[in-house]
Amino acid sequence: MRGGPGPHDVPVTRRSEVVQIDPTDPPPEPIRRAAAVLRAGGLVAFPTETVYGLGAHARDRGAVAAIFRAKGRPSTDPLIVHVPTVAAARDVVADWPPLAGRLAEAFWPGPLTMVLPRGSDVPPEVAAGRATVAVRIPAHGVALALLAEAGVPVAAPSANRFGRVSPTTARHVVEELEGEFDLLLDAGPTTLGVESTVVDLTREVPEMLRPGGVTLEDLTAVIGEVRHRERAVTAPDEAASAPGELLRHYSPRTPMALVDGGGHLAEQLRRTLAARGVRVEVLDLPGDATEVARRLYATLRAADASGAELLLAPSFDPAGLGRAVNDRLYRAAHGRVVLDAAPGTVDRLEAAARRERPDGPTSGDHSVH
Repeated sequence: MRGGPGPHDVPVTRRSEVVQIDPTDPPPEPIRRAAAVLRAGGLVAFPTETVYGLGAHARDRGAVAAIFRAKGRPSTDPLIVHVPTVAAARDVVADWPPLAGRLAEAFWPGPLTMVLPRGSDVPPEVAAGRATVAVRIPAHGVALALLAEAGVPVAAPSANRFGRVSPTTARHVVEELEGEFDLLLDAGPTTLGVESTVVDLTREVPEMLRPGGVTLEDLTAVIGEVRHRERAVTAPDEAASAPGELLRHYSPRTPMALVDGGGHLAEQLRRTLAARGVRVEVLDLPGDATEVARRLYATLRAADASGAELLLAPSFDPAGLGRAVNDRLYRAAHGRVVLDAAPGTVDRLEAAARRERPDGPTSGDHSVH
């Protein structure tokens, strides 16, 4: 492990080379190049089944620090360590309980991240200084080939500016981070579209910290009781147990509200606000949660570019993947939740649309009643 000042502790100019690659049968040469960049302390953006990640050698403290600089990510928000095999996962943790083995057998490779006691050779910066580490095996041919070739654990958050909408295509990565990475493996759009589920196995009863591609129902079917607090939020100055626990996350620049009353209420609010001269867009999302998850971030990016002054997102049935979709929408809206179309609610939404502008100040956790 590297420590102390070094060549990765100062800003560097990165070429941000983009290489297209077959997602099902990745050729060896670009995989070898990307693996060499990782081992040398560089940053590689690569696809997983969930979103594109920005990867660095997880045991290289300078490389890990470069991730935080590139994203503008606070040190209190931990990273997920990606590995190609269960054996490699066991190498980065200090304990491998029986529940971890059962979950790995059921869901790896796949969109499940487990929080376990951190191994001594994983730098604390990876884990926001905590004694735990988040680890997973992604279910993507390019990611698995890269991890196997690199031969080192790879810390990789989503490849976007901190707090912004996650990237599901290589174009999104370039738009967000051009000049901040060394190499990007472009394997086309991701298939799942939302981040992995995070489950903490260091607690007396396992707790789902972030809903994602593996549902709460999936988890309980394999290991029994799993706790989960809907819309739980970690304060910005606290070290989070896992990524995705902060209130402001996955966010468009346009002010947004989550509408708990569904599509009819969202449309009623749109018409009322339009009569006041507010340009409002209701997110056009299909009814099927799996399809919503796949299209969610692309839809948010398109809506953000539409010229609207306010975005409204109807909430979904929380069963299955709907729980993950609702979580992303809640954080994208910075906790602004709409429950009705009362005059006071409309007043506050209008004020938010007029007050908040792209790249301007944002509001804290609150509901609009």
